[in-house]
Amino acid sequence: MPKSTEKQTARNDSLPLHKLQEKDPEFYEFLKEHDKELLEFDDEQTDGEEMEADGEAMDDDNDEDDDDASIDEQGGRSLEGAITSEMVDSWCNSIREKRNIGAIRSMVRAFRSACHYGDESASNPTSKWSTMSSGVFNKIMLFVLNEMDGILRGLLNFPATGVTKQMLTDAMTTRKWKSFQNLAKSYLGNALHVLNQMTDTEMISFTLRRLRYSAILLAAFPVLLRKYIKALLHFWGTGGGALPVFSFLFLRELCIHLHSDIIDDCIKGMYKTYVLNSTFVNASKLHHIQFLGNCFIELLRVDLSTAYQHAFLFIRQLAMILRKALDSKTKESFRKVYEWKYINCLELWTGAICTYCSESDFRPLAYPLAQIISGAARLLPSARYFPVRLRCVKMLNRIAASTDSFIPVSLILLDMLEMKELHKPVTGGVGKAVDLRCVLKVTKPTVKTRTFQEACVYSVVEELAEHLAMWSYSIAFPELSFVPAVRLRKFNKSTKVDRFLREIRKFIRQIEANSEFTNKKRMTVTFLPNVSDAASFLEAEKKAGASPLSKYVVTLRERAAQRNDSLVESSVLVGERTSVFGKKVEDVDHEDDKEETGDAIFNSSWLPGGTPNINLEKEEKKSKKRKGSQKKDAAAAAAAASDEDIVEDLVLSSDEESDPPTEDESPKEKSTNKKKGKFKPKKSKKRKLSS
Repeated sequence: MPKSTEKQTARNDSLPLHKLQEKDPEFYEFLKEHDKELLEFDDEQTDGEEMEADGEAMDDDNDEDDDDASIDEQGGRSLEGAITSEMVDSWCNSIREKRNIGAIRSMVRAFRSACHYGDESASNPTSKWSTMSSGVFNKIMLFVLNEMDGILRGLLNFPATGVTKQMLTDAMTTRKWKSFQNLAKSYLGNALHVLNQMTDTEMISFTLRRLRYSAILLAAFPVLLRKYIKALLHFWGTGGGALPVFSFLFLRELCIHLHSDIIDDCIKGMYKTYVLNSTFVNASKLHHIQFLGNCFIELLRVDLSTAYQHAFLFIRQLAMILRKALDSKTKESFRKVYEWKYINCLELWTGAICTYCSESDFRPLAYPLAQIISGAARLLPSARYFPVRLRCVKMLNRIAASTDSFIPVSLILLDMLEMKELHKPVTGGVGKAVDLRCVLKVTKPTVKTRTFQEACVYSVVEELAEHLAMWSYSIAFPELSFVPAVRLRKFNKSTKVDRFLREIRKFIRQIEANSEFTNKKRMTVTFLPNVSDAASFLEAEKKAGASPLSKYVVTLRERAAQRNDSLVESSVLVGERTSVFGKKVEDVDHEDDKEETGDAIFNSSWLPGGTPNINLEKEEKKSKKRKGSQKKDAAAAAAAASDEDIVEDLVLSSDEESDPPTEDESPKEKSTNKKKGKFKPKKSKKRKLSS
């Protein structure tokens, strides 16, 4: 067809745009003010823009007309199949200065090509944009990630901040949304694709930080939203560096804005991810598990009424597992209770209830959880399971302190002092120090060592002192402390170890001093213990921490901290942040408001260049060295952890499809993949960026 005929046809096709002045004058004035060129487009622009308005332009061959127009605008033609730096600069200038729609669409298509570069399943030999240099890739990625959110907000007339779900729902019925929704979908979808290919944690973190500003747009694309949640849960549970923090912030942003649509899925997904990461505990991974638990507890704050429903179901599941163990009394049922998954779940819900105990939704859960913990502590009365019982007592003391409720933990602790293993002569020598925070049970030879028996006695004294110190200002303290004091004296008569005698005698003297301290004040009051005035008894002294037991507990805490520090062989944390969520996450969130170009992140060569064969040979050599070192580390870790109890039997209601590590795997092998922070699809070419 002659060129003149083509132009005439284009002009005829463009007539309906001029009729907008009659049908929709408001939209016509908007186009006239913001994109006057759209009303004066030529034949090449007509083809590309009309197809994109119909939702077919992103992958259609006719888009090449727009490409050629953009290339001609900057005064030259690139090599076929390549995006040049001049093309990208021209698009960037047109977008920044004129908000040119054609340049925006061209940049989005270039972003898609960059995100899918090298994908064997997505390669299109007929596409002109199939190759680019690493410098061009970096320009495209930085510009789109930094600018696209603002561009989309401008096109849709959204404010810079504070976009709500209702505003998006209203906008989805407008003509503008129908014209520009493909830009938003392409941006979010291709960004998710490249996230799944990345292995560098800094690049993934930067990408998530930029995408989080556009989180509200995911409400318009439910399929993409579910895929984002799945990817974010993976990064949160297994990522390294600051990646878990940014992944959690993204999830929390989605829950705040979309709320009822995804809050259930996020709570279930995070709980499942927490359980899967709690199958094995050591001194270094303990921080990561605590971090995951703090994040989960923080997410519950978004909707406490919905969180209560999930908490009730999950706590009920823990109760059913315990009841089965008490009824059947089989070794297999005991193992399901005394495993890391179960104990860490108790720790998680203890933290949640202690955090939200003042809320009417969560406070009723304190009693059933305390009953479950008490039952788990008494399940197997053996000195080998002393670490489990000690952890349970710590949880009960936390619940009692948070809810200001009396929980009788003294009997559990005093029963531990009367275990026959502690009254037998030490036949195992001094023995190696045992970190009771990182084991569930100890071996029989360990029970007979001097170090373990000392840890038992000192831990009982510390936790019993914590329990009594909570009620050291109670008007009923003399009666409350009578039985513990009697049983401690009984232990002193039965033991012949001088260091135990000195420790228990000192503790008994503090209890007697506190009883005398309480009695002096009690002699001056006239009300009965069961009246409301008893709550204000020794209130001023309580605020000042003046009781003998309160002062004694301070010294015990310092001693316990010194003992724990001496047991820690490494201080490996989860990347840049500690396990304490509160202030650290606030700092990260504050830093997120700062302007960041990402030059330090995307400044390396994403694309292969030079001599790829040599690069492959180098990578093969490096991988062989890594595999050799990993085998040595795995063997050493297996030998070091041979005495630890690792059980993998708890299956949650939502875990049927998961395959947790088996007992035959070494601790190193169980946690290697999780620490790498890699998200590997089955059919994609893997690429790694070195910063």
